[in-house]
Amino acid sequence: MHLNALLPRHPVPALNVPLTSGGRFVLGASPAEHFDLLVFYRGLHCPICAKYLLELERLAPEFSSRGVQIVAVSSDGEERGRQMAEKVAARGVQFAYGLSLRSARQWGLYISTSRGQTSIGIDEPGLFSEPAVFLVRPDGTLYYGAVQTMPFARPQFQDLLGAVDFAISKDYPARGEYTGEV
Repeated sequence: MHLNALLPRHPVPALNVPLTSGGRFVLGASPAEHFDLLVFYRGLHCPICAKYLLELERLAPEFSSRGVQIVAVSSDGEERGRQMAEKVAARGVQFAYGLSLRSARQWGLYISTSRGQTSIGIDEPGLFSEPAVFLVRPDGTLYYGAVQTMPFARPQFQDLLGAVDFAISKDYPARGEYTGEV
């Protein structure tokens, strides 16, 4: 089995998903000034995701003031996507749903199988993607990526905010781009 690894400074896969607020998020159609922050989360069943997305919503104005647009994406259906958006009282974070597992694989996300009900009493879907965080430049190339096999120990948004400040102020290039012989 081969997992796709996205390469910094190279185009990311297409992303075209419906939004809980109506309409669709189409990556690249109206990019942010500096970055699109894509936060792939496991789904409504995940209490760690809810806590993580609450922190993201809290910091959304900070990201916005730096020219960063935020989209949280899961493979949940519309109803569960809406419930998560309501749970975090989404204002600054756009919530997208219906990510196909095929698309998740194209993004290099790990896929898990259901273990039944979670600690908050919500059934896990039969298959769902594990978390990932990406910063995509307006030209559609990958700037930053963190892909998880588990819901724990994710990149902290406060740290990412500092990284965005540094990247913008120093015009710091995406790293990890080398693909030659080693």
